[in-house]
Amino acid sequence: MPDASAFEQATTMIEKAWGRPIEALESIAVRRPTDAPLLLSAMHIRSALLVTADSSVAVHQERLHALTCPGHAPAFYDPQRITSSAADLRVAQAESRTALRAISHVIQAREAAATADGAPAVRLAQATVARSGGDQHVRGHLPDQVAPAAVAGPPAPGPGPRR
Repeated sequence: MPDASAFEQATTMIEKAWGRPIEALESIAVRRPTDAPLLLSAMHIRSALLVTADSSVAVHQERLHALTCPGHAPAFYDPQRITSSAADLRVAQAESRTALRAISHVIQAREAAATADGAPAVRLAQATVARSGGDQHVRGHLPDQVAPAAVAGPPAPGPGPRR
């Protein structure tokens, strides 16, 4: 896909990973964002790619082509404009590649989560129980005993000499 724009490459990557056309995925991401947070992330990156990178690449390419067209004799100030436009084009292309890489990382995270041991709901429930204190067994204590309170504050001054 070297001739395809970064936006088209992102669209293809997302469609392939989720196995649906992009229009259906857009509606899923908008209607049920909590059901598919990784899809929502990929869609956000894709839309940012369209707005920033793809548009910037096209603008800088057109500017560079206009400054370097055949038969055009550059003015004395044009070399600076050419250099600046070329640098801006390289930055925009790097942003596009970064966005594509970010989408591929989101897709890899989705695949890793799908192949991880245990269902995601089970792991989420276990994490919730652990955070909420549902597992009250503290090592070295009986379940009916209260754990000692933590000291909150600076230590009391000792009997030693002060300086």
